[in-house]
Amino acid sequence: MNLKKITVPLVLLILSLGVSAQQQETFNNPVINADVPDPSMIRVGDYYYLVSTTMHLMPGCPVMRSRDLVHWETISYVFQKLTDLPRYDLKEGTVYGRGQWASSIRYHDGRFYVWFSPNDEPYRGYIYTAEDPAGEWTLVSRPPHHHDASLLFDDDGKVYLFYGTGQLRQLKSDLSDVESGGIDMKIFERDADEQGLLEGSQAFKHNGKYYLLMISWPQGGNRRQVCYRADKITGPYEKKVILEDAFAGFPYVAQGTIVDDGKGNWYGVIFQDRNGVGRVLTVMPCRWVDGWPMLGDENGHVPATMSKPVQGYSSEGLVVSDDFSGEKLKLNWQWNHNPMNECWSLNARKGYLRLTTGRVVDNLFVAPNTLTQRMEGPKCSGVVCMDLSGMKDGDVAGLSAFNGDAGILAVTCQGSRKYLTMKTESVKLDDKNKSVTGIDRNEIQKVELTSDVIYLRLDGDFRLNKDIASFYYSYDNEDWKKIGTDFKMIFDYRRFFMGTKFALFNYATKSLGGFVDIDFFNYKHIKK
Repeated sequence: MNLKKITVPLVLLILSLGVSAQQQETFNNPVINADVPDPSMIRVGDYYYLVSTTMHLMPGCPVMRSRDLVHWETISYVFQKLTDLPRYDLKEGTVYGRGQWASSIRYHDGRFYVWFSPNDEPYRGYIYTAEDPAGEWTLVSRPPHHHDASLLFDDDGKVYLFYGTGQLRQLKSDLSDVESGGIDMKIFERDADEQGLLEGSQAFKHNGKYYLLMISWPQGGNRRQVCYRADKITGPYEKKVILEDAFAGFPYVAQGTIVDDGKGNWYGVIFQDRNGVGRVLTVMPCRWVDGWPMLGDENGHVPATMSKPVQGYSSEGLVVSDDFSGEKLKLNWQWNHNPMNECWSLNARKGYLRLTTGRVVDNLFVAPNTLTQRMEGPKCSGVVCMDLSGMKDGDVAGLSAFNGDAGILAVTCQGSRKYLTMKTESVKLDDKNKSVTGIDRNEIQKVELTSDVIYLRLDGDFRLNKDIASFYYSYDNEDWKKIGTDFKMIFDYRRFFMGTKFALFNYATKSLGGFVDIDFFNYKHIKK
Protein backbone atom coordinates (compact mmCIF):
# COMPACT_ATOMS: atom_id res chain seq x y z
CA MET A 1 0.00 0.00 0.00
CA ASN A 2 1.27 3.46 -0.90
CA LEU A 3 0.79 5.37 2.37
CA LYS A 4 1.27 8.70 0.56
CA LYS A 5 -1.87 8.09 -1.47
CA ILE A 6 -4.16 7.37 1.49
CA THR A 7 -6.77 10.13 1.56
CA VAL A 8 -7.82 11.97 4.72
CA PRO A 9 -11.32 10.37 4.70
CA LEU A 10 -9.76 6.91 4.43
CA VAL A 11 -7.43 7.66 7.33
CA LEU A 12 -10.38 8.77 9.42
CA LEU A 13 -12.25 5.60 8.47
CA ILE A 14 -9.33 3.42 9.53
CA LEU A 15 -8.99 5.28 12.82
CA SER A 16 -12.75 4.97 13.37
CA LEU A 17 -12.65 1.23 12.77
CA GLY A 18 -9.79 0.96 15.24
CA VAL A 19 -11.74 2.80 17.91
CA SER A 20 -14.82 0.64 17.25
CA ALA A 21 -12.78 -2.51 17.59
CA GLN A 22 -11.29 -1.24 20.81
CA GLN A 23 -14.75 -0.41 22.19
CA GLN A 24 -16.01 -3.85 21.25
CA GLU A 25 -13.15 -5.56 23.07
CA THR A 26 -13.74 -3.94 26.45
CA PHE A 27 -16.51 -3.34 28.99
CA ASN A 28 -16.91 -1.07 31.98
CA ASN A 29 -17.69 -2.04 35.56
CA PRO A 30 -20.21 -2.41 36.99
CA VAL A 31 -21.10 -4.85 34.25
CA ILE A 32 -24.75 -4.80 35.42
CA ASN A 33 -25.53 -1.44 36.99
CA ALA A 34 -28.77 -2.66 38.54
CA ASP A 35 -29.96 -4.66 41.53
CA VAL A 36 -28.51 -8.18 41.10
CA PRO A 37 -27.47 -9.21 44.62
CA ASP A 38 -26.20 -12.54 45.95
CA PRO A 39 -24.98 -13.88 42.60
CA SER A 40 -24.53 -17.61 42.09
CA MET A 41 -23.16 -18.65 38.73
CA ILE A 42 -22.06 -21.65 36.68
CA ARG A 43 -20.85 -22.23 33.16
CA VAL A 44 -22.29 -25.09 31.12
CA GLY A 45 -20.85 -25.35 27.62
CA ASP A 46 -20.67 -21.91 26.05
CA TYR A 47 -23.19 -20.30 28.38
CA TYR A 48 -22.95 -18.75 31.82
CA TYR A 49 -26.02 -19.03 34.05
CA LEU A 50 -26.72 -16.62 36.91
CA VAL A 51 -29.35 -16.55 39.66
CA SER A 52 -29.95 -13.67 42.04
CA THR A 53 -32.16 -12.59 44.94
CA THR A 54 -35.50 -10.90 44.20
CA MET A 55 -37.23 -11.70 47.53
CA HIS A 56 -40.88 -10.55 47.52
CA LEU A 57 -41.11 -10.17 43.73
CA MET A 58 -42.98 -12.79 41.67
CA PRO A 59 -42.19 -14.82 39.67
CA GLY A 60 -38.99 -15.33 41.61
CA CYS A 61 -35.40 -16.47 41.36
CA PRO A 62 -34.68 -15.15 37.85
CA VAL A 63 -32.37 -17.28 35.71
CA MET A 64 -30.12 -15.13 33.54
CA ARG A 65 -27.87 -16.28 30.70
CA SER A 66 -24.82 -14.86 28.92
CA ARG A 67 -22.18 -15.88 26.44
CA ASP A 68 -19.61 -13.31 27.54
CA LEU A 69 -20.30 -12.39 31.21
CA VAL A 70 -21.23 -8.91 29.94
CA HIS A 71 -24.50 -9.12 28.00
CA TRP A 72 -27.26 -10.83 29.97
CA GLU A 73 -30.83 -11.89 29.29
CA THR A 74 -33.54 -13.28 31.56
CA ILE A 75 -34.54 -16.72 30.28
CA SER A 76 -36.83 -18.08 33.03
CA TYR A 77 -37.84 -18.02 36.67
CA VAL A 78 -37.39 -20.95 39.01
CA PHE A 79 -40.91 -20.49 40.47
CA GLN A 80 -44.04 -18.52 39.61
CA LYS A 81 -45.18 -17.83 43.16
CA LEU A 82 -44.71 -18.88 46.80
CA THR A 83 -47.65 -20.09 48.85
CA ASP A 84 -46.42 -20.95 52.34
CA LEU A 85 -48.09 -17.91 53.92
CA PRO A 86 -51.03 -15.58 53.23
CA ARG A 87 -48.44 -12.81 53.45
CA TYR A 88 -47.19 -13.75 49.96
CA ASP A 89 -50.64 -12.58 48.77
CA LEU A 90 -50.39 -9.35 50.82
CA LYS A 91 -52.79 -10.76 53.41
CA GLU A 92 -52.13 -10.83 57.17
CA GLY A 93 -48.89 -9.00 56.55
CA THR A 94 -46.30 -8.82 53.77
CA VAL A 95 -43.00 -10.50 52.88
CA TYR A 96 -41.02 -7.37 52.05
CA GLY A 97 -37.33 -8.21 52.28
CA ARG A 98 -38.05 -11.92 52.74
CA GLY A 99 -39.21 -14.52 50.23
CA GLN A 100 -36.50 -15.89 47.93
CA TRP A 101 -33.09 -15.15 49.38
CA ALA A 102 -29.57 -16.02 48.27
CA SER A 103 -29.75 -18.99 45.90
CA SER A 104 -27.30 -21.58 44.60
CA ILE A 105 -27.33 -22.87 41.02
CA ARG A 106 -25.47 -26.06 40.06
CA TYR A 107 -25.25 -28.51 37.16
CA HIS A 108 -25.00 -32.26 37.80
CA ASP A 109 -25.47 -35.31 35.57
CA GLY A 110 -27.21 -33.39 32.82
CA ARG A 111 -29.59 -31.42 35.03
CA PHE A 112 -29.64 -27.95 36.57
CA TYR A 113 -30.43 -27.50 40.26
CA VAL A 114 -31.29 -24.43 42.34
CA TRP A 115 -31.44 -24.21 46.12
CA PHE A 116 -32.87 -21.28 48.10
CA SER A 117 -34.55 -20.76 51.45
CA PRO A 118 -36.87 -17.90 52.49
CA ASN A 119 -35.85 -16.26 55.74
CA ASP A 120 -39.39 -16.72 57.05
CA GLU A 121 -41.86 -19.31 58.31
CA PRO A 122 -42.06 -22.30 58.01
CA TYR A 123 -38.24 -22.10 57.64
CA ARG A 124 -37.90 -24.73 54.95
CA GLY A 125 -35.82 -24.46 51.81
CA TYR A 126 -36.58 -25.32 48.21
CA ILE A 127 -34.68 -27.48 45.73
CA TYR A 128 -35.78 -27.13 42.11
CA THR A 129 -34.47 -28.85 38.98
CA ALA A 130 -34.68 -28.46 35.20
CA GLU A 131 -33.17 -30.15 32.20
CA ASP A 132 -33.49 -26.94 30.20
CA PRO A 133 -32.87 -23.83 32.35
CA ALA A 134 -34.96 -21.75 29.96
CA GLY A 135 -37.91 -24.13 30.42
CA GLU A 136 -40.00 -25.24 33.35
CA TRP A 137 -38.44 -25.86 36.75
CA THR A 138 -39.93 -28.57 38.98
CA LEU A 139 -39.84 -28.81 42.76
CA VAL A 140 -37.71 -31.67 44.15
CA SER A 141 -38.01 -31.21 47.91
CA ARG A 142 -38.34 -28.89 50.92
CA PRO A 143 -35.40 -29.53 53.27
CA PRO A 144 -35.01 -27.51 56.49
CA HIS A 145 -33.86 -23.89 56.30
CA HIS A 146 -30.12 -23.27 55.85
CA HIS A 147 -29.02 -19.63 55.66
CA ASP A 148 -27.26 -18.48 52.45
CA ALA A 149 -26.52 -22.09 51.50
CA SER A 150 -24.43 -23.38 48.60
CA LEU A 151 -24.97 -26.76 46.97
CA LEU A 152 -21.99 -29.01 46.28
CA PHE A 153 -22.20 -32.30 44.36
CA ASP A 154 -19.08 -34.25 45.29
CA ASP A 155 -17.24 -36.73 43.08
CA ASP A 156 -18.37 -39.70 45.19
CA GLY A 157 -22.07 -38.95 44.64
CA LYS A 158 -22.62 -37.28 48.00
CA VAL A 159 -24.34 -33.90 48.20
CA TYR A 160 -23.73 -31.12 50.71
CA LEU A 161 -24.91 -27.68 51.77
CA PHE A 162 -22.37 -25.15 53.01
CA TYR A 163 -24.30 -22.51 54.99
CA GLY A 164 -24.38 -20.05 57.86
CA THR A 165 -21.00 -19.16 59.31
CA GLY A 166 -18.91 -22.17 58.39
CA GLN A 167 -21.47 -24.95 58.73
CA LEU A 168 -21.72 -28.11 56.61
CA ARG A 169 -24.73 -30.37 56.19
CA GLN A 170 -25.06 -33.53 54.11
CA LEU A 171 -28.16 -34.09 51.98
CA LYS A 172 -29.52 -37.38 50.73
CA SER A 173 -28.15 -38.23 47.31
CA ASP A 174 -31.66 -37.98 45.82
CA LEU A 175 -31.99 -34.48 47.40
CA SER A 176 -35.22 -35.46 49.16
CA ASP A 177 -34.04 -34.26 52.59
CA VAL A 178 -31.04 -33.99 54.87
CA GLU A 179 -29.13 -37.24 55.36
CA SER A 180 -29.98 -38.81 58.71
CA GLY A 181 -26.69 -39.54 60.45
CA GLY A 182 -24.76 -37.74 57.70
CA ILE A 183 -22.20 -35.00 58.14
CA ASP A 184 -23.59 -32.10 60.20
CA MET A 185 -20.83 -29.99 61.66
CA LYS A 186 -19.04 -26.68 62.07
CA ILE A 187 -16.02 -26.63 59.77
CA PHE A 188 -14.40 -23.44 61.10
CA GLU A 189 -14.81 -20.71 63.69
CA ARG A 190 -14.75 -17.07 62.68
CA ASP A 191 -11.77 -14.96 63.70
CA ALA A 192 -11.92 -12.96 66.92
CA ASP A 193 -12.12 -9.60 65.10
CA GLU A 194 -15.01 -10.62 62.84
CA GLN A 195 -18.50 -9.45 63.74
CA GLY A 196 -21.84 -10.97 62.80
CA LEU A 197 -22.29 -13.70 60.24
CA LEU A 198 -19.88 -14.72 57.56
CA GLU A 199 -22.48 -14.89 54.78
CA GLY A 200 -22.94 -15.64 51.10
CA SER A 201 -21.52 -19.16 50.92
CA GLN A 202 -20.39 -20.26 47.45
CA ALA A 203 -18.68 -23.66 47.51
CA PHE A 204 -16.92 -25.59 44.77
CA LYS A 205 -14.19 -28.15 44.19
CA HIS A 206 -11.08 -27.41 42.13
CA ASN A 207 -8.01 -29.57 41.56
CA GLY A 208 -9.06 -31.89 44.35
CA LYS A 209 -9.45 -29.15 46.98
CA TYR A 210 -12.63 -27.78 48.53
CA TYR A 211 -13.14 -24.03 48.34
CA LEU A 212 -15.68 -21.86 50.14
CA LEU A 213 -16.12 -18.17 49.30
CA MET A 214 -17.80 -15.94 51.90
CA ILE A 215 -17.96 -12.32 53.05
CA SER A 216 -16.38 -11.12 56.28
CA TRP A 217 -16.77 -7.83 58.14
CA PRO A 218 -14.02 -7.36 60.74
CA GLN A 219 -14.60 -4.90 63.56
CA GLY A 220 -13.52 -1.44 62.49
CA GLY A 221 -12.76 -2.72 58.98
CA ASN A 222 -14.33 -3.02 55.57
CA ARG A 223 -16.50 -5.77 54.19
CA ARG A 224 -14.32 -8.15 52.18
CA GLN A 225 -14.29 -11.40 50.27
CA VAL A 226 -12.60 -14.33 52.00
CA CYS A 227 -11.83 -17.86 50.88
CA TYR A 228 -11.53 -21.05 52.92
CA ARG A 229 -9.92 -24.17 51.47
CA ALA A 230 -9.25 -27.73 52.59
CA ASP A 231 -8.08 -31.07 51.26
CA LYS A 232 -11.07 -32.83 52.86
CA ILE A 233 -14.62 -31.54 52.93
CA THR A 234 -14.65 -31.73 56.73
CA GLY A 235 -11.40 -29.75 56.99
CA PRO A 236 -9.22 -28.52 58.48
CA TYR A 237 -9.76 -25.28 56.55
CA GLU A 238 -7.30 -22.46 56.06
CA LYS A 239 -8.38 -18.91 55.23
CA LYS A 240 -7.25 -16.04 53.03
CA VAL A 241 -8.64 -12.59 52.17
CA ILE A 242 -8.98 -12.62 48.37
CA LEU A 243 -10.54 -9.18 47.79
CA GLU A 244 -10.73 -6.01 49.89
CA ASP A 245 -11.42 -3.04 47.67
CA ALA A 246 -13.73 -0.06 47.27
CA PHE A 247 -14.58 0.99 43.72
CA ALA A 248 -15.56 4.15 41.84
CA GLY A 249 -16.20 6.15 45.01
CA PHE A 250 -18.70 3.64 46.39
CA PRO A 251 -17.88 1.31 49.32
CA TYR A 252 -16.61 -2.27 49.43
CA VAL A 253 -17.06 -4.90 46.72
CA ALA A 254 -17.86 -8.25 48.34
CA GLN A 255 -20.08 -11.33 47.98
CA GLY A 256 -20.20 -13.46 44.91
CA THR A 257 -18.45 -16.30 43.19
CA ILE A 258 -15.86 -17.27 40.59
CA VAL A 259 -16.28 -19.01 37.25
CA ASP A 260 -14.00 -20.27 34.47
CA ASP A 261 -14.37 -20.03 30.70
CA GLY A 262 -13.24 -23.59 29.98
CA LYS A 263 -9.99 -22.29 28.46
CA GLY A 264 -8.02 -21.72 31.62
CA ASN A 265 -9.26 -18.19 32.37
CA TRP A 266 -11.13 -17.42 35.59
CA TYR A 267 -13.30 -14.48 36.61
CA GLY A 268 -14.76 -13.13 39.82
CA VAL A 269 -18.42 -12.05 39.79
CA ILE A 270 -18.95 -9.91 42.91
CA PHE A 271 -21.59 -7.35 43.87
CA GLN A 272 -21.18 -3.85 45.25
CA ASP A 273 -23.67 -1.86 47.36
CA ARG A 274 -24.64 1.32 45.52
CA ASN A 275 -27.42 2.83 47.60
CA GLY A 276 -30.62 3.68 45.71
CA VAL A 277 -30.04 1.51 42.64
CA GLY A 278 -29.27 -1.51 44.83
CA ARG A 279 -26.46 -4.01 44.69
CA VAL A 280 -24.74 -3.98 41.30
CA LEU A 281 -22.60 -6.65 39.65
CA THR A 282 -18.90 -6.38 38.85
CA VAL A 283 -16.71 -8.77 36.86
CA MET A 284 -12.98 -8.96 37.45
CA PRO A 285 -10.01 -11.24 36.80
CA CYS A 286 -9.46 -14.18 39.11
CA ARG A 287 -5.76 -15.10 39.39
CA TRP A 288 -4.77 -18.42 40.93
CA VAL A 289 -1.81 -17.67 43.22
CA ASP A 290 -0.38 -20.54 45.27
CA GLY A 291 -3.70 -22.32 44.98
CA TRP A 292 -5.76 -19.30 46.06
CA PRO A 293 -8.29 -17.54 43.77
CA MET A 294 -7.13 -13.94 44.12
CA LEU A 295 -9.63 -11.39 42.80
CA GLY A 296 -9.02 -8.12 40.97
CA ASP A 297 -6.14 -6.93 38.85
CA GLU A 298 -2.49 -7.54 39.71
CA ASN A 299 -2.84 -4.98 42.52
CA GLY A 300 -6.05 -6.50 43.88
CA HIS A 301 -8.31 -3.73 42.58
CA VAL A 302 -11.60 -4.01 40.70
CA PRO A 303 -10.82 -2.81 37.15
CA ALA A 304 -12.89 0.06 35.78
CA THR A 305 -12.45 -1.35 32.27
CA MET A 306 -11.33 -4.74 31.07
CA SER A 307 -11.45 -6.97 28.01
CA LYS A 308 -14.60 -8.92 27.29
CA PRO A 309 -14.08 -12.64 27.87
CA VAL A 310 -15.79 -13.39 24.54
CA GLN A 311 -16.27 -11.06 21.58
CA GLY A 312 -19.23 -10.43 19.33
CA TYR A 313 -22.31 -10.88 21.53
CA SER A 314 -25.08 -8.54 22.60
CA SER A 315 -28.46 -8.75 24.33
CA GLU A 316 -31.58 -6.69 24.96
CA GLY A 317 -30.58 -6.41 28.61
CA LEU A 318 -32.34 -7.03 31.89
CA VAL A 319 -34.58 -3.92 31.75
CA VAL A 320 -36.68 -3.49 28.61
CA SER A 321 -39.46 -1.58 26.92
CA ASP A 322 -42.81 -3.31 26.36
CA ASP A 323 -45.70 -2.40 24.04
CA PHE A 324 -47.85 -5.16 25.58
CA SER A 325 -48.69 -6.62 22.16
CA GLY A 326 -47.49 -10.14 23.00
CA GLU A 327 -49.44 -13.07 24.34
CA LYS A 328 -47.40 -12.95 27.55
CA LEU A 329 -45.72 -10.28 29.63
CA LYS A 330 -42.03 -9.96 28.88
CA LEU A 331 -39.91 -11.98 31.31
CA ASN A 332 -38.30 -8.83 32.67
CA TRP A 333 -41.45 -7.89 34.62
CA GLN A 334 -42.07 -9.05 38.20
CA TRP A 335 -45.14 -8.50 40.37
CA ASN A 336 -44.86 -7.11 43.90
CA HIS A 337 -45.92 -10.27 45.85
CA ASN A 338 -48.16 -12.91 44.24
CA PRO A 339 -50.42 -11.40 41.57
CA MET A 340 -54.19 -11.66 41.34
CA ASN A 341 -54.16 -13.16 37.85
CA GLU A 342 -57.86 -12.53 37.28
CA CYS A 343 -57.22 -8.80 37.63
CA TRP A 344 -54.75 -8.23 34.81
CA SER A 345 -55.00 -9.01 31.11
CA LEU A 346 -53.29 -8.60 27.76
CA ASN A 347 -56.43 -9.72 25.93
CA ALA A 348 -59.15 -7.43 27.30
CA ARG A 349 -57.87 -4.75 24.92
CA LYS A 350 -55.36 -5.87 22.35
CA GLY A 351 -52.04 -4.06 22.52
CA TYR A 352 -52.65 -2.88 26.08
CA LEU A 353 -52.04 -4.16 29.58
CA ARG A 354 -55.24 -3.82 31.59
CA LEU A 355 -54.89 -3.55 35.36
CA THR A 356 -58.23 -4.02 37.11
CA THR A 357 -58.66 -3.24 40.80
CA GLY A 358 -58.93 -6.44 42.84
CA ARG A 359 -58.89 -5.38 46.48
CA VAL A 360 -59.91 -2.24 48.36
CA VAL A 361 -56.81 -0.91 50.15
CA ASP A 362 -55.61 2.45 51.41
CA ASN A 363 -51.99 2.50 50.21
CA LEU A 364 -49.63 1.29 47.50
CA PHE A 365 -47.63 -1.00 49.79
CA VAL A 366 -50.53 -3.45 50.24
CA ALA A 367 -51.97 -3.05 46.73
CA PRO A 368 -51.91 -6.24 44.62
CA ASN A 369 -50.77 -6.34 41.00
CA THR A 370 -48.07 -3.71 41.15
CA LEU A 371 -45.79 -4.51 38.22
CA THR A 372 -42.07 -3.80 38.50
CA GLN A 373 -38.76 -3.73 36.65
CA ARG A 374 -35.32 -2.77 37.89
CA MET A 375 -33.92 0.72 37.49
CA GLU A 376 -30.35 1.07 36.17
CA GLY A 377 -27.43 3.39 36.72
CA PRO A 378 -25.80 5.66 36.02
CA LYS A 379 -29.05 7.11 34.64
CA CYS A 380 -32.29 5.78 33.20
CA SER A 381 -35.75 6.90 32.15
CA GLY A 382 -39.12 5.18 31.89
CA VAL A 383 -42.26 6.50 30.15
CA VAL A 384 -45.69 4.92 30.55
CA CYS A 385 -48.83 5.79 28.55
CA MET A 386 -52.11 5.21 30.42
CA ASP A 387 -55.75 5.39 29.34
CA LEU A 388 -57.62 6.42 32.49
CA SER A 389 -61.18 6.29 31.15
CA GLY A 390 -62.00 3.05 33.02
CA MET A 391 -61.15 4.37 36.47
CA LYS A 392 -63.82 4.54 39.19
CA ASP A 393 -64.23 6.97 42.04
CA GLY A 394 -61.45 6.39 44.60
CA ASP A 395 -59.10 4.54 42.24
CA VAL A 396 -55.39 5.38 42.29
CA ALA A 397 -53.08 4.55 39.36
CA GLY A 398 -49.67 5.60 38.20
CA LEU A 399 -45.91 5.19 38.18
CA SER A 400 -43.55 4.95 41.14
CA ALA A 401 -39.90 4.86 42.08
CA PHE A 402 -40.88 2.00 44.36
CA ASN A 403 -39.13 1.07 47.58
CA GLY A 404 -39.70 1.33 51.31
CA ASP A 405 -39.34 5.04 50.68
CA ALA A 406 -41.23 5.61 47.43
CA GLY A 407 -41.56 8.56 45.09
CA ILE A 408 -45.00 8.31 43.48
CA LEU A 409 -46.72 9.87 40.47
CA ALA A 410 -50.37 9.03 41.17
CA VAL A 411 -53.60 9.69 39.26
CA THR A 412 -56.58 9.82 41.64
CA CYS A 413 -60.15 9.58 40.42
CA GLN A 414 -62.45 11.82 42.46
CA GLY A 415 -65.97 11.60 41.14
CA SER A 416 -65.86 12.74 37.50
CA ARG A 417 -62.50 14.47 37.90
CA LYS A 418 -58.97 13.11 37.84
CA TYR A 419 -55.95 14.62 39.51
CA LEU A 420 -52.23 13.93 39.16
CA THR A 421 -50.19 14.12 42.33
CA MET A 422 -46.45 13.85 42.91
CA LYS A 423 -45.99 12.57 46.46
CA THR A 424 -43.67 10.56 48.66
CA GLU A 425 -44.59 7.73 51.00
CA SER A 426 -42.40 5.98 53.56
CA VAL A 427 -43.71 2.69 54.95
CA LYS A 428 -43.31 1.34 58.48
CA LEU A 429 -43.30 -2.44 58.83
CA ASP A 430 -43.78 -4.75 61.80
CA ASP A 431 -40.66 -6.82 62.45
CA LYS A 432 -42.50 -10.13 62.87
CA ASN A 433 -44.88 -10.40 59.92
CA LYS A 434 -43.87 -7.28 57.96
CA SER A 435 -47.38 -5.89 58.18
CA VAL A 436 -47.79 -2.20 57.39
CA THR A 437 -48.07 -0.31 60.68
CA GLY A 438 -47.92 3.21 59.31
CA ILE A 439 -47.05 5.43 56.36
CA ASP A 440 -45.46 8.87 56.37
CA ARG A 441 -47.08 10.76 53.47
CA ASN A 442 -46.02 13.99 51.82
CA GLU A 443 -48.12 15.40 48.96
CA ILE A 444 -45.91 17.81 47.04
CA GLN A 445 -47.85 18.99 43.97
CA LYS A 446 -51.31 18.25 42.57
CA VAL A 447 -52.82 19.21 39.20
CA GLU A 448 -56.19 18.49 37.61
CA LEU A 449 -55.96 16.48 34.39
CA THR A 450 -57.68 17.55 31.18
CA SER A 451 -57.38 14.26 29.28
CA ASP A 452 -57.98 10.56 29.95
CA VAL A 453 -54.78 9.71 28.07
CA ILE A 454 -51.70 10.66 30.06
CA TYR A 455 -47.98 10.06 29.69
CA LEU A 456 -45.97 9.71 32.89
CA ARG A 457 -42.17 9.81 33.04
CA LEU A 458 -39.72 8.83 35.75
CA ASP A 459 -36.02 9.68 35.42
CA GLY A 460 -33.45 8.09 37.70
CA ASP A 461 -29.95 9.45 38.36
CA PHE A 462 -27.77 7.00 40.30
CA ARG A 463 -24.43 8.68 39.84
CA LEU A 464 -22.18 9.01 42.88
CA ASN A 465 -23.92 11.03 45.63
CA LYS A 466 -27.06 11.50 43.49
CA ASP A 467 -29.81 8.81 43.77
CA ILE A 468 -32.40 11.28 42.47
CA ALA A 469 -35.78 10.47 40.91
CA SER A 470 -37.54 13.19 38.89
CA PHE A 471 -41.15 13.09 37.69
CA TYR A 472 -42.85 14.49 34.58
CA TYR A 473 -46.17 14.32 32.74
CA SER A 474 -47.36 15.06 29.22
CA TYR A 475 -50.48 14.88 27.07
CA ASP A 476 -48.64 14.18 23.82
CA ASN A 477 -45.36 12.44 24.80
CA GLU A 478 -43.45 15.51 23.55
CA ASP A 479 -44.20 18.53 25.75
CA TRP A 480 -43.14 17.45 29.24
CA LYS A 481 -43.95 19.29 32.46
CA LYS A 482 -42.01 18.55 35.61
CA ILE A 483 -44.17 17.96 38.65
CA GLY A 484 -43.20 18.09 42.29
CA THR A 485 -39.62 18.01 43.51
CA ASP A 486 -36.70 15.66 43.07
CA PHE A 487 -36.94 12.58 45.28
CA LYS A 488 -33.98 11.04 47.10
CA MET A 489 -33.96 7.25 46.62
CA ILE A 490 -32.42 5.18 49.40
CA PHE A 491 -31.57 1.56 50.15
CA ASP A 492 -32.90 0.20 53.45
CA TYR A 493 -32.05 -3.39 54.39
CA ARG A 494 -34.56 -3.32 57.27
CA ARG A 495 -37.59 -3.12 54.97
CA PHE A 496 -37.42 -3.93 51.22
CA PHE A 497 -33.70 -4.84 51.15
CA MET A 498 -33.48 -4.08 47.41
CA GLY A 499 -32.82 -1.34 44.91
CA THR A 500 -35.52 1.04 43.72
CA LYS A 501 -37.85 -0.31 41.01
CA PHE A 502 -40.04 1.14 38.30
CA ALA A 503 -43.59 0.25 39.39
CA LEU A 504 -46.89 0.44 37.48
CA PHE A 505 -49.97 0.26 39.69
CA ASN A 506 -53.74 0.62 39.97
CA TYR A 507 -55.69 0.07 43.17
CA ALA A 508 -59.10 0.88 44.64
CA THR A 509 -59.74 2.78 47.86
CA LYS A 510 -63.58 2.72 47.67
CA SER A 511 -65.03 0.03 45.38
CA LEU A 512 -63.86 -2.58 42.87
CA GLY A 513 -64.23 -2.80 39.11
CA GLY A 514 -62.23 0.13 37.82
CA PHE A 515 -59.33 -0.35 35.43
CA VAL A 516 -56.58 1.40 33.53
CA ASP A 517 -55.21 0.41 30.13
CA ILE A 518 -51.46 0.78 29.70
CA ASP A 519 -50.42 1.30 26.08
CA PHE A 520 -46.67 1.00 26.54
CA PHE A 521 -43.68 1.29 28.82
CA ASN A 522 -40.71 2.83 27.00
CA TYR A 523 -37.33 2.46 28.68
CA LYS A 524 -34.05 4.26 28.09
CA HIS A 525 -30.74 3.35 29.73
CA ILE A 526 -28.39 6.34 29.80
CA LYS A 527 -24.90 4.94 30.26
CA LYS A 528 -22.95 8.19 30.58
